[in-house]
Amino acid sequence: MTMQQTQQEYMPAEETPRRQDEAATQEKKDPKKQDASKPSATCTKRITSIGGQALMEGILMRGPKKTTVAIRLPSGEIEKQEMEKSYLRDKSIIWRIPLLRGIGGLIDSLSVGFKALSLSAEKAEMDEEEEEPSKFDLWLEKHFGDKVTQAIMWVAGVLGVVLAIALFFFLPTLLWNGVTFLAGEGAAPALAAWRSLAEGVMRILIFVLYIFFCSKVPYMHRVFQYHGAEHKSIFCYENGEELTVENVRKYRRFHPRCGTSFMIIMLLLGIIIGFFIPFSNPFLRTAVKLLCIPAVVAIGYEIIRICGRYENWVTRIISAPGMWMQHITTQEPDDSMIEVAIAALKDVIPENGEDLIRR
Repeated sequence: MTMQQTQQEYMPAEETPRRQDEAATQEKKDPKKQDASKPSATCTKRITSIGGQALMEGILMRGPKKTTVAIRLPSGEIEKQEMEKSYLRDKSIIWRIPLLRGIGGLIDSLSVGFKALSLSAEKAEMDEEEEEPSKFDLWLEKHFGDKVTQAIMWVAGVLGVVLAIALFFFLPTLLWNGVTFLAGEGAAPALAAWRSLAEGVMRILIFVLYIFFCSKVPYMHRVFQYHGAEHKSIFCYENGEELTVENVRKYRRFHPRCGTSFMIIMLLLGIIIGFFIPFSNPFLRTAVKLLCIPAVVAIGYEIIRICGRYENWVTRIISAPGMWMQHITTQEPDDSMIEVAIAALKDVIPENGEDLIRR
């Protein structure tokens, strides 16, 4: 991975337990009362194009000029690294055309996000105590050298894609075929009309359950906490307040321009597209759905872009499912996580305000 700049910020070690105690005290409070006292999620003074991504013990922030990863090291330090800026939209004007820009944006996000995840995984393990390497560890080191973590991330990525295809595309079709078979041939024509809607509902339920169980895994719960810190810091910036822990903490963790909303919109669009796919064979139907993904991404991006620029009852209805889903995908962060979000955000804010979509 190519990095252009490395910086480090230090936090006094003796402050860490106190902050953790404060966070624990906050979590014991009634969350409904906390949310009621926080500024509204839709009342921002301005809108920024800056976006972020939660990582393992860190946050990526992407601005118009630079992209920075801030990571909390095991030692308590915050390390910032500026990532190489290489976006499709900068290479060709074709990736700025409506609909195509959504596909290019997704490719860029996946590329940068994967590199950032690999980096955060490496940094999070830097200062861990040395253990006796197993035979498998020695084999990995022999064949991959210092790129072991990156190799593992690639394998995990491939397995993740295969699992996603199996769970969200193949399984709903297979289940509905089972329902049709049990209902008998006489009911098949009537059930065929409901296939896309039924598969879409099953796909959404599987997605919600998958994310819910992921949130119960300790390290994923921390990633979701960093996700909440990312949202809070951007909210604070959009409201024109100074980026301090105290100011950021008071904002809500639910943001209308979150990638979670984009995922939900894609799932809903998939239901509409499913009505035009005549096949019932699970393999063939899955293949056609995969071919339709670029179209779904393109349309979904334009919808989420409109919702990000305008605030009215229509955009609030469209954003509502994604906002509800953020009750799972974001969690209340502690102060040390907010510090990481602030460090990453401050690094990508341009001086001339060119990130502001609405002032």
